Amino acid sequence: MLILNCPYCGMDVDETDLHAGGQAHLKREGPGSDDTAFEDYLFMRENPKGVHFERWRHVYGCGKWFHAARCTNTLEVFGTYSAQTLEPPQAIRDAISEKRPGWSWGTLK
Repeated sequence: MLILNCPYCGMDVDETDLHAGGQAHLKREGPGSDDTAFEDYLFMRENPKGVHFERWRHVYGCGKWFHAARCTNTLEVFGTYSAQTLEPPQAIRDAISEKRPGWSWGTLK
């Protein structure tokens, strides 16, 4: 079972207390964007076998959204952090690089 730490209330909770919100760090497209960019925002998602950054909501706790870095293959969690963060904190990127040399995701290396 997947267990994540909510960075807001500090609780370790299992996935039954959480709601998955899909891929984290997406560029939101709004009014004025062209159809192709908006289509990509709505439908194009990474689905890696390995390290992935996701959005989660602590439904039966504080109710806040946060991000988690985890391996989709092993369910290993590298860390959680505030949803208002534009990119994963350096400490989490370092933890991933230590265990998965050569990993990459999007523009992060």
